[in-house]
Amino acid sequence: MSLGTGIRLADLIAAICFILALRGLTGPKTARYGNLLGAVGMALAIAITFATNGLHHFLLIAVAMLVGAAIAVPAARLVKMTAMPQMVAAFNGVGGGAAALIALSKFLTAPTGSLAVYQVVEVLLGVVIGCVSFSGSCIAFAKLQELMTGRAITYPGQQVWNAIVGVGILGLAITLCVSSTSWLIVIVLGLALIFGVAFVLPIGGADVPVLISLLNSFTGLAVAASGFVLHSVVLVVAGTLVGASGTLLTQKMSQAMGRSLPNILFSAFGSVITATGGAEGDTTRSVRSASAEDVAILLAYANKVIIVPGYGLAVAQAQHTIRELADLLESRGVEVIYAIHPVAGRMPGHMNVLLAEANVPYEQLKEMDEANPEFQSADVALVVGANDVVNPAAKNNPGSPIYGMPILAVDEARNIVFMKRSMRPGFAGIDNELLFDPKTTMLFGDAKDSLTKVVAAVKAL
Repeated sequence: MSLGTGIRLADLIAAICFILALRGLTGPKTARYGNLLGAVGMALAIAITFATNGLHHFLLIAVAMLVGAAIAVPAARLVKMTAMPQMVAAFNGVGGGAAALIALSKFLTAPTGSLAVYQVVEVLLGVVIGCVSFSGSCIAFAKLQELMTGRAITYPGQQVWNAIVGVGILGLAITLCVSSTSWLIVIVLGLALIFGVAFVLPIGGADVPVLISLLNSFTGLAVAASGFVLHSVVLVVAGTLVGASGTLLTQKMSQAMGRSLPNILFSAFGSVITATGGAEGDTTRSVRSASAEDVAILLAYANKVIIVPGYGLAVAQAQHTIRELADLLESRGVEVIYAIHPVAGRMPGHMNVLLAEANVPYEQLKEMDEANPEFQSADVALVVGANDVVNPAAKNNPGSPIYGMPILAVDEARNIVFMKRSMRPGFAGIDNELLFDPKTTMLFGDAKDSLTKVVAAVKAL
């Protein structure tokens, strides 16, 4: 078998690995194997690259790979679950930037006028989409990491300026296709970087996870374009898979929030706090609070408890404590399930992975559509750190910015225990009417500290 045939066969195997990896990542039970398959496919793709004829600078490539591994491995192992979206944004930006540089180098090293029009188009797609993904991901990272404000940043004539930059990129791209003025691509690159920043600035913190998913699909398209430039089958397949899966995920996240993608991208949602009581929420209405001992009694003598985890649980790293509480309740004959909203936390699957760390049985995790009918028969709904995903305003208040968003039907439970640091609103910046429901009991404090006290109180009963 010739080297070329072997490379093509390896391309096919790597592509199959990528496809099966995505299939494996669709469920928590198979996610680990899916991830391993993806790693095998990527290792094979790297091997294919080194086996390709015409590759030079092996030592430089090896050094670059070692530097990348030295940065990425500790970062991936030490990152907290709450910072996973930032990590995704950073890795995504690196991918987009790499795709742009590959396409740019191909254009600049080719003899003047030697590239056909379709090849110039491939280069331009890689440069523009890759640069937009890179600069956009950098701003998304800064927002989530709180290096800058997470609120939407708007300015007069914003859409007009964005349109001017977009038209400028398109005009220069057309010029490049019909002329051999190579320096114009540098201007295109600069404008694409500016457009990426301008595209992300007006998107508020609550919508940044959706944006990251969209930018991830952009990076996939940029990688696919670079694959065409380099005649790499693996890059084309991998980029297409990332682009398609990122697009589907973006669509599903938008549906889970009950909003259209244009509304998320262009409405500057989250730019203004609309809570009636300011940053700390409504202070004009009273709420019912209780001690950890009171909550322990309510939970211990219930027949059915539904736990609703949210971002506050992740921030407090309280997943092991909530598992301990669930085990205690089950030992007393209480039925316990977990209700998972699709956008609880900051990324889809955030809560599933968090609870998997604590070895919570998969069968106890109920997605929203499966969990909602359970609330009517629940004695207690225990909400830990969630907010907007249980806010009844999404169903009852047409004037609310989250109206129409599918939520967990916590308000249908007989009793509600809400663990929260304060009355401060969630990402949406609006008061949660559930906090003022007569059935709701508030337990204020850090989620891990509060749960630890409840666990101790249940043990003492």
